[in-house]
Amino acid sequence: MALLFLRDISLSFGAAPLLDKIHFQVEPLERVCIVGRNGEGKSTLLKVIEGVQPADDGSRIIQDGVKIAKLRQDVPHDIQGSVFDVVALGLGDIGRILKDYHHAALDGDMDKLGELQQQIEAQNGWEMNQKVDTILSKLDLPPDDEFSALSGGMKRRVLLAQALVQQPDILLLDEPTNHLDIPSIQWLEGFVKNLRCALVFITHDRAFLQALATRIVEVDRGQLFNWECDYLTYLERKQAQLESEAKSNSEFDKKLAQEEVWIRQGIKARRTRNEGRVRALEKLRLERQARRSQQGSANLQVNLAESSGKKVIEVSHLCFAWPDKVIVNNFSTLIMRGDKVGLIGPNGCGKSTLLKILLGQQQPQQGKVELGTNLQIAYFDQHRAKLNEDLSVAENVMDSSDFVEINGQRKHIIGYLSDFLFAPDRARQPVKSLSGGERNRLLLAQVFAKPSNLLILDEPTNDLDVETLELLEDLLMNYQGTVLIVSHDRAFLNNVATSSIVFDAPGLVNEYVGGYDDWLRQRPSFDNQNKKTDKSTKTEPGESVVTQPAEKTPEVKKSAKKLSFKDQREYDALPGLIEQLEQTLEALSDQVAQPSFYQQEQHKVDQVLAEIQQKETELEQAFERWEILESQQLG
Repeated sequence: MALLFLRDISLSFGAAPLLDKIHFQVEPLERVCIVGRNGEGKSTLLKVIEGVQPADDGSRIIQDGVKIAKLRQDVPHDIQGSVFDVVALGLGDIGRILKDYHHAALDGDMDKLGELQQQIEAQNGWEMNQKVDTILSKLDLPPDDEFSALSGGMKRRVLLAQALVQQPDILLLDEPTNHLDIPSIQWLEGFVKNLRCALVFITHDRAFLQALATRIVEVDRGQLFNWECDYLTYLERKQAQLESEAKSNSEFDKKLAQEEVWIRQGIKARRTRNEGRVRALEKLRLERQARRSQQGSANLQVNLAESSGKKVIEVSHLCFAWPDKVIVNNFSTLIMRGDKVGLIGPNGCGKSTLLKILLGQQQPQQGKVELGTNLQIAYFDQHRAKLNEDLSVAENVMDSSDFVEINGQRKHIIGYLSDFLFAPDRARQPVKSLSGGERNRLLLAQVFAKPSNLLILDEPTNDLDVETLELLEDLLMNYQGTVLIVSHDRAFLNNVATSSIVFDAPGLVNEYVGGYDDWLRQRPSFDNQNKKTDKSTKTEPGESVVTQPAEKTPEVKKSAKKLSFKDQREYDALPGLIEQLEQTLEALSDQVAQPSFYQQEQHKVDQVLAEIQQKETELEQAFERWEILESQQLG
């Protein structure tokens, strides 16, 4: 028997209904993925299932005693307290009492403990306390750590614990993989797969979808389509359905055109016409008028510059470390024209730092980086710092003219933006009104309008629907220039990357042929990694080595005396400041990426965007100052 059933649900926020008399049900222990284009109503359907969004019409039927919990899409920035506090709050009032008891026990407040103990016993709270302890242990969470000090992935894990402590029968997940690195995504994938509850989730991560979904429900033009299969089978069946629909619509339109010709025949024909045929024509007209066409597909193009030299980037024995962390040790590679290179590694491992070194924006401590000739670089920034909030969508793309030239063809800016699914009225609105997915498409339009032969894509897949992702993949695979991609989307890396630069361990960076799955097949065992790391501490003739993070090479120690006491203190503090600024920018970026961000008051939006710009400037200044002091120290 179904745990939950939606019957004849209708919901509309505009002219066309978002949900039009749909039916939906959730069976025990099944894992349902809701798919569909951006703006089709996936998140709205999840809210209706949860019960927080009332429908205009229809009924929501739920079995007695069935509990529904939801892992929020965004990580709130106002949550205070320890991990135990946050998880206990999932239990409601008794959770707040348990939280107070936990703090009173830590403080040794015996009077408070006695008072709270009576309240807990009166509400059978010790059993609830055991639930909190069990879920903390199961998810390997530190109960006394401050929530605000955790990484983004660990915060998601705490919020998952908060949902699971309620022991839900249905767990809802809305884009749970956004802004998580691959290890965190894999942990989440394995954990929820073994849960003893029904799962309803939305995701653009196709590997996550394929691994979890036992049923797929598609939201398309107000209707739900049920597919009892995995994702790959769904793709095949969906293609067949679209071809059948196109054929049926073509036959319908042909018949309608024939009847329209008939009704417009001469006066004699109109006098003797069959009234039944006239009524049938009216019905055909109404049916055609009611048909909702599928939203068009993006038509992505890159403005290709003249070819670069055959050699794009050559790296020889590269070494770089912060005082507390080795980024890369003795790494060499050669990137040639046409290569599509993925950068893979957990958050905080140094991917952005390595990218800056490869592009010549950061100088290596040892080794050499040589850039090729005639490079024209286009950079997709995950923080979307290149978008001007106060200008319109069109003004963010065009320069001094209303036209852009793409590969020798002159296009009006409105026509160019329509290729990225911006309607004319949307193209004239300010950027501040756009959703996360629209901002990503706009940044792609802005980047692709510039002539380039080297594309740098830093997390390009966030907030894009699956169809646009696939179009972006096709574009990059056919791009004649060179591409460097930082991404946690395993399917995207598999489909695009011809080689991968992977952070296998701290300081241990290796290159592999192919994408993510190819790396899994080729990577060395843990023992081999340890041997390689151990070997790196031995200096061979002609070999440059970075050892433990706290240590510097003898040359650096010797020349460190050239810095004044004040400069030395500043130099030692800069890596920590840089890391703090990068973490702050990541947190602000996560906040801006949420769909609800632009629904709050405008002054709050402007405040966050101004802070991002300020932190970007501070980060750039910190890097510049660090380079100056580093050069002085190395003499």
